[in-house]
Amino acid sequence: MAIVEVIKYNGAPNVFAWKYPSEELGTWTQLIVNESQEAILFKSGKALDVFGSGRHTLDTANIPILNNIINLPFGGKSPFTAEVWYVNKVYSLNIKWGTTTPIQIQDPKYGVFIPVRSYGQFGIRIEDSKKFLIKLVGTLNVFDDNNILQYFRGLYLTMAKDTISSYLIHKKISALEINAYLEEMSNYIVERIKPALDEYGIGLVNFYVNDINVPEEDEAVKTLKDALAKRAEMNIIGYDYQQQRSFDTLESAANNQGGISSGIMGAGMGLGMGINVGNAVGTQFGSISTALDTKGGNKKECAKCHAVMEAGARFCPSCGNDTVKTEPENNNMIKCNNCGAVYSENTKFCPECGNKYNPCPNCKADLPDGATSCSSCGYELPVPCPKCGNPINRKKHKFCPECGASLAKKCPKCETAIEGSPKFCPECGEKLN
Repeated sequence: MAIVEVIKYNGAPNVFAWKYPSEELGTWTQLIVNESQEAILFKSGKALDVFGSGRHTLDTANIPILNNIINLPFGGKSPFTAEVWYVNKVYSLNIKWGTTTPIQIQDPKYGVFIPVRSYGQFGIRIEDSKKFLIKLVGTLNVFDDNNILQYFRGLYLTMAKDTISSYLIHKKISALEINAYLEEMSNYIVERIKPALDEYGIGLVNFYVNDINVPEEDEAVKTLKDALAKRAEMNIIGYDYQQQRSFDTLESAANNQGGISSGIMGAGMGLGMGINVGNAVGTQFGSISTALDTKGGNKKECAKCHAVMEAGARFCPSCGNDTVKTEPENNNMIKCNNCGAVYSENTKFCPECGNKYNPCPNCKADLPDGATSCSSCGYELPVPCPKCGNPINRKKHKFCPECGASLAKKCPKCETAIEGSPKFCPECGEKLN
């Protein structure tokens, strides 16, 4: 039986575990272990001694566990059979991954189904050589980065697909904007995958989602991008989709060279659309002239019908609205707290300034943001508890029913409890809001 004299690593740099080809060893055999490597001896399927970097002589002083198993005699070269495994413990930071098939997701912003692809890379390092060999390598002779990708493909693909889908759906992000969250998603995936790899003695150094994209050749993607490009063009030029359709219809009617009836129909359609377009253009010019008149100070606009009238006139000549009267005409009409326009209580936003309707729970009057009481009926609005944030009516409660915190007003300077609504603190004279 041949006796091996020198054992050293002869594998490729992308290999994580490599088995020495020969199993015929002997005492005084030289075992060479490079930096960032570990060598492990196996006998009868059991992991025995672990050797770090350096030159090791396989004798009874160096391998006491092996000596107990096969009873090596003292002195001389005694042959025996055992397996030698080298485990590469360097950092491997360029293991690439990617989705094999696109993920079909409904874009939460635009509502269309589009395919999403993703790819990136991750880095690992073998932390526990024995655990790695016993649980993962098994009877293989070589274990490299391809084996890592194959064994853990289901894990990282599931995590990547779940993370991308969650960000798109729960955060209401369009698939065309998801690349702004790559770093955040990468950190989230690391936290999810790391415990699973630890069970096999593998430490996850990092995990990067390098890009998330959509196939340019997909019809849904083409339609979405064409629509976004058209909308951007309209925004730049200054018209909307309805006006664009009117222009297209007018152009089609003008180019219609059919019979007499077709010509009359085309002329009628053109006239009707022309009136609509004329009204739209007239409205725009009217708005411009109105803005110029009202800015000059000699004109004002009716809050009800928006007609332009003399600045000193009280009643609108178009609708008869009393412009001096500040209250709504009936209980079902609301006055905007921002611009003074009157609208129905069923309206969510002011049709004039776009201010959101913030109704008083008691009289439905529009309240400004941050108001503590209604200026119309005096109703005191619930305010958050300073300790737990629970909404509380100060007139009904002196202490928070949730956490028991005192609701008495305090001076911001000396923290003295304030009763009633004084303008100055009775203790230190601090001005109160």
